[in-house]
Amino acid sequence: MQKNKIYIETYGCQMNLADSEIIMGILQNSGYSITQQMEDANVVFLNTCSIRDHAEQRIYGRLGNLKAIKSSKPDMIIGVLGCMAERLRKELIEEKKIVDIVVGPDEYRRIPEFIDVAFNGGKGIGVRLSRTETYDDIIPYREDGLQAWIAIMRGCDKFCTFCVVPFTRGRERSRPLQSIVLEIEQLSRRGFREVTLLGQNVNSYQDEQNDFANLLAACAVVDRRIRIRFTTSHPQDFSDKLIYTIAEHPNICSHIHLPVQSGSNRILEAMNRTYTVEHYLISIEKARKIIPGVSFSTDIIAGFPTETEEDHQMTLELMKLVRYDGAYMFKYSAREGTKAFKMGDDVPDEVKSRRLQEIISLQQQISFEINQTLLNNEEIILVEGFSRKSNDFLSGRTDSNKVVIIPFDEKIKEGSYAKVEINRVTHATLFGEFIELGDPVTLNLALTA
Repeated sequence: MQKNKIYIETYGCQMNLADSEIIMGILQNSGYSITQQMEDANVVFLNTCSIRDHAEQRIYGRLGNLKAIKSSKPDMIIGVLGCMAERLRKELIEEKKIVDIVVGPDEYRRIPEFIDVAFNGGKGIGVRLSRTETYDDIIPYREDGLQAWIAIMRGCDKFCTFCVVPFTRGRERSRPLQSIVLEIEQLSRRGFREVTLLGQNVNSYQDEQNDFANLLAACAVVDRRIRIRFTTSHPQDFSDKLIYTIAEHPNICSHIHLPVQSGSNRILEAMNRTYTVEHYLISIEKARKIIPGVSFSTDIIAGFPTETEEDHQMTLELMKLVRYDGAYMFKYSAREGTKAFKMGDDVPDEVKSRRLQEIISLQQQISFEINQTLLNNEEIILVEGFSRKSNDFLSGRTDSNKVVIIPFDEKIKEGSYAKVEINRVTHATLFGEFIELGDPVTLNLALTA
């Protein structure tokens, strides 16, 4: 039946992608089918993000598009899910008349119920936050592929002053370790070759006596052919035990995303980041000593309230000192309901834009210089498929999370591990020539011999 077809568009971070898979798993269990074509669906969901104002404006624009579609298809149900649903439920239902269902991150189990309500002329609203919901018993709906995202915990207890996550996703709670291991075992049987463990702060994962390092180790031994990645780490909880665990397991990727946000201790305190620049640098230094070939990426916010030119220069100096392989860089976006919102958005937009551009330019220069040191190096990549630009080339990634482009070769299949030699670089991409295929452990041993 047409009524039974669901179409979901996902916006925002990897956590939202993982949530969409959970939602589709719930809907499948209730007899609904999933379609990749909106015109085939009677129910359209937008799984949303509230982390920045730009993300919310994209959703409002999309709802405008859907309004025109719904005028010619009046029986179509439109729902807004996720963080934006929790934050703006009243506005979405009362002002955006086309929205029939609004469901926050902790009430996805009730979506089938809300669909029935909507088809009977009502409005389905579920936005309560939970202290226990982890969806650990739900088998996510996943197409066959190489990469999977697994949410190991939900919510956040850090309450950074710029962040809406504790208010839209609630407090921290972790999934049982064994349920995560079982999910990876299932993915292994299906041929997946990379898993990313997700949490707002994975370092605070706790299941009885098991911390995040224990979880990483348990995941790594399921199948050595599967690479294990994780995001995001909080610097305050980045432990020595975690560093040694990454070093001990060859299939735990040596790429660490460690958001710093600012190079100024005064701004870090205003952000409630609970660490200092000095503490952060000690963690970086330890990891570089213990984990061979470790790479770092980070998040940086330009123009946080009260940020001075001196604070901005401190951020640039920190970047020069750490030398990140990559960074996500943004202008500060005031979010209503956060403590920072009450501070006042006092840095002019043109100043934010100029500071952001200086941060971006510096990072591109550093990334290019780091990549130049890899010329003529041999690297191991997991081949992910054709290059985005041409089917004459294949694309893969190193375990340090660098994209590598190599010429197409019939011997190389999607999901293969290949040793390549790097012969050209940009700030964002490595280019190389194929050397040989092999088992990732064997190839790694060959590289380090």
